[in-house]
Amino acid sequence: SRDRRMTILLVPFMSCSAKIAVYAFLANAFFPGKAALVMLSLYLFGIVAGILYALAAKFLNRSREADPFVMELPVYRLPIARNVGHLLWDKTKDFVQKAFTVIFVATIIIWFLQTFDSGFKMVENSEQSMLSAIAGWIAPVFRPLGLDDWRVVTSFISGFLTKESVVSTMEMLGVAQTLTVPMAVSMLVFCLLYTPCVAAIAAVRRELGTKWALITIVFQCSVAWVVAFLAYRIALMI
Repeated sequence: SRDRRMTILLVPFMSCSAKIAVYAFLANAFFPGKAALVMLSLYLFGIVAGILYALAAKFLNRSREADPFVMELPVYRLPIARNVGHLLWDKTKDFVQKAFTVIFVATIIIWFLQTFDSGFKMVENSEQSMLSAIAGWIAPVFRPLGLDDWRVVTSFISGFLTKESVVSTMEMLGVAQTLTVPMAVSMLVFCLLYTPCVAAIAAVRRELGTKWALITIVFQCSVAWVVAFLAYRIALMI
């Protein structure tokens, strides 16, 4: 239904626990003494962004009738261990068969791009890898955000796999030393709003199909770019 789809598309605006590592790393590095306030502000900003998106979507679809809300309440009984076990097995098997395949493929692709160069030779330095070359091609898109360094873009790409890897990639490539406060603000906002990790995208694909999974990626990245651009410009003026 429409409400179910909107609910699924709203979830990526809420910060997951994996993003805490990114928030904590940048907030402590660039806002010492105010890291907790910065992290709280990011969580609240994500919630506000989700609410604004929901209101905008509701306004654009105001001509459509709302889906009727029907909930059939079950008979409440204490769960039987056997039934719980069957339910857990079914859910686990469903995740492994559908979502894990996407995660596995994405992991292999990122590893391959980060390990080999364009001549398919194994590299010792990530700067020589295909991933860094791809990041270099994409980097001009992030110039208005102050984040056109290929190493920053590489961390965004690795963050698509798992958000925690943004920090590890930044540490490995020495990105933090090149950032300024406005750049850190831009990066925090972009990490807050850009596409969720591949596991979340796989879940969206499982629930809504490939089309909506791709729409989620494009939409989240677009929103993140616009808001990070505004945040960067405001930070430059402060």
